[in-house]
Amino acid sequence: MAIWVFGYGSLTWRPGFAFAEKRVGDLHGWVRRFWQASPDHRGTAEDPGRVVTLVAEEGSVCRGVLYRLGEDSEAVLDALDTREKAGYVRELRPIDCGSERIEALVYRATETNRNFIGPASLEDMAAQITRCVGPSGSNVEYLTRLAEALREMGRPDPHVEELVEVLGTR
Repeated sequence: MAIWVFGYGSLTWRPGFAFAEKRVGDLHGWVRRFWQASPDHRGTAEDPGRVVTLVAEEGSVCRGVLYRLGEDSEAVLDALDTREKAGYVRELRPIDCGSERIEALVYRATETNRNFIGPASLEDMAAQITRCVGPSGSNVEYLTRLAEALREMGRPDPHVEELVEVLGTR
């Protein structure tokens, strides 16, 4: 059985693993929000950045990238578990991909994890994103690369675009 992974954040532009196939897909009933702290990638424990997670919202659609894993799927999943260790859990979700529906693993930071920071004003989120840098790079780079990847997929995300506008990085 094929193992698929759905990326909606940094996985959209930087999967960091080999894959057998790549497709664009839509996750219905969820929105992307910068509501998760990043103490290990786009910030530090002392000054965590902000990265995206999924929040349930009826009628919404979150566009992302589906990756079909190859023979090294166990190693890839181990690496993703480590990469997403700051509060993300694996969930199986249906992703619409053209006329096909694919069950894919999704890493989602739940509201109960210690790094879930929830909503804030756009200005406060932008200030945090502007100042934070971690081992994976600046939080501004994360935001701008995500915005670019979503535009290339034909579905800019309003939440992401609002933050880009507030930061003036367009």
